[in-house]
Amino acid sequence: DHTLMILSIISVIIAYSMFTLFFNKFNNRFLLEGQTIEVIWTILPAITLIFIALPSLKLLYLLDDSYNPLISLKSIGHQWYWSYEYMDFKTPIEFESYMTPSSEESINSFRLLDVDNRTILPFNIQIQNLITSSDVIHSWTIPALGVKSDATPGRLNQISFLIN
Repeated sequence: DHTLMILSIISVIIAYSMFTLFFNKFNNRFLLEGQTIEVIWTILPAITLIFIALPSLKLLYLLDDSYNPLISLKSIGHQWYWSYEYMDFKTPIEFESYMTPSSEESINSFRLLDVDNRTILPFNIQIQNLITSSDVIHSWTIPALGVKSDATPGRLNQISFLIN
């Protein structure tokens, strides 16, 4: 791993420097007036941190890429229901999804998880979901796919996934 290698090199250099300083019998008369060494030990850690951060930033950028989705679904969380919009058609398809009341549940339904209008998502197509909320923080999830995102008022979260 890139970061582990850099940290182990830094640890070895520091251990070697401490070992040589403890067993050194020579005195340096310019020890208290070393602006050049201060500049070096200030700039060198900054450069090291940049080398550690660059691969991480590249990975963050690649993970956030949307891979040109074919379908965009906008999910808006409300107090007691979700509203959905399929935005890729000439006339956007909009509907609301309410939780099924306990009195209408059947024996093979999922308690507190079934809704009256289910969201239909296709297989083998890259899907982009834009998630927001109108009032409070909600959680939009598909547990079987391992997809979860929070809907926060005033913020538009984006997740992309592919159903196989």
